[in-house]
Amino acid sequence: MTKTQKIIDVWMQHPTLDFINHPMFESLRRWTKAEKVTDEIPVEFTIEAMDQGKVQKGLICAWYGPQGILISNDNVASVVKQFPNRFIGIASVNLFKPMEAVRELRRCVKKLGFKGLRIVQWLWNLPPTDRRYYPLFAECIELDIPVCLQVGHTGPLCPSEPGRPIPYIDEVAIEFPELRMVCGHIGYPWTTEMIAVATKHLNVFIDTSAYTANRYPKELVDYMKKQGRKKVMFGTNYPMITSEKCLEDIDILELEDEVKELFLFKNAVRVFKL
Repeated sequence: MTKTQKIIDVWMQHPTLDFINHPMFESLRRWTKAEKVTDEIPVEFTIEAMDQGKVQKGLICAWYGPQGILISNDNVASVVKQFPNRFIGIASVNLFKPMEAVRELRRCVKKLGFKGLRIVQWLWNLPPTDRRYYPLFAECIELDIPVCLQVGHTGPLCPSEPGRPIPYIDEVAIEFPELRMVCGHIGYPWTTEMIAVATKHLNVFIDTSAYTANRYPKELVDYMKKQGRKKVMFGTNYPMITSEKCLEDIDILELEDEVKELFLFKNAVRVFKL
């Protein structure tokens, strides 16, 4: 990878102590051999990790779930305000309070300048075809922002069913063809299904968060090189994995320069309207 390559990480978070130490992430800590964190992580630590991976901008997200707020939208906004050239905000909301959620999303976009909404389905154990999502999907269309959804199995100890591309992502795309959906975590072990859904629907996209380049399934790499070159974008799921670790083996994928630029930068700029 050239030193001048522009890179945007579309799926990351700057963690709070409540977030990074939450019991639901115990399995991830076991996989990564990470210990519990005792002190708040300074934003500069996250920026240093981005610099090591040569990432210019990170889309950092809030985390709202049934158990409460782990990273608030205002927390994300404060980080973006400190380092506006490095971070872009992605909103999160409470699915169980639909009108409050819609108003909060509107505030995040119109007043805080956020560029998308993320809903992690396994947090709620609700597939994206559930009625609670639909007011938010409609509002995303009105605000002209994408929604980021998790696809594939879950690393945390929560049910994987809500992350299936088929039928859930497919059905949402049929009912909301204008909705831009960024599907994180490549859909494994249903990657072929995820590719099929992204191919079928104009506004469905895939990101590679939570996977290092040497673990991308062959079918995804083949898709990136051919008809999917404008459909896949780079993500890390930091702090689970750093950008440096994710990209250290990218050259083994043998991507053309144009494909690499689309994957690492241009697709994100276009889809998130950065």
